[in-house]
Amino acid sequence: MSRARQHIGALVGALTVMDTRRLDTWGQRLAVILCRGGRLLAAGNGGSAAQAQHLTAEFTGRFASDRDPYSAIALHAETSAVTAIANDYGYEEVFARQVAAHGRPGDVLIALSTSGRSPNLLRAAGEGRRQGLTTWALTGPAPNPLADACDEAVCVHVPDALAPTATVQEAHEVALHLICLAFDSELSAGAGAGAGAAAVAHGEEMAQ
Repeated sequence: MSRARQHIGALVGALTVMDTRRLDTWGQRLAVILCRGGRLLAAGNGGSAAQAQHLTAEFTGRFASDRDPYSAIALHAETSAVTAIANDYGYEEVFARQVAAHGRPGDVLIALSTSGRSPNLLRAAGEGRRQGLTTWALTGPAPNPLADACDEAVCVHVPDALAPTATVQEAHEVALHLICLAFDSELSAGAGAGAGAAAVAHGEEMAQ
């Protein structure tokens, strides 16, 4: 088998066992939360930072069809804030201080990490929970500290991958699009009722 085919096979294997039900629920819950005036905060490092910004662009812009914009912030993208915080407080605080600044009870923080061990994301998750945000993690294989630090997590399993970090990132891209699909579907069905409202209630019970 060629290396390309082996890489594709590992990605297909990771996608096959990914927790798509939880991703659907996240999209439904976001539809209700954002329609009520809530905010999505997203954070990651390196390639995961690019994916966090990709996700927030889908909400402030659009995904599959035209719709209203919704509040979503990629925390790495404010470069003056990131560099000031890193300079004054250390890089481990670059996301946590922004969560403290922008986050409000009922908002959502999504933390993306291929390893699930990035100290700045762990600090952000802890601050998010202190501020009353719902915290979700997209990570590589479980167990990992970030998945444990967040209210809920989708952890990508990558058996026999030649480049496991790349495979996790590719699976995360699909996961983000599945969240967007569920979000748009819930909007079409009328956010605030039905599955979305039930999903929010379920999420609040899990966080207690």
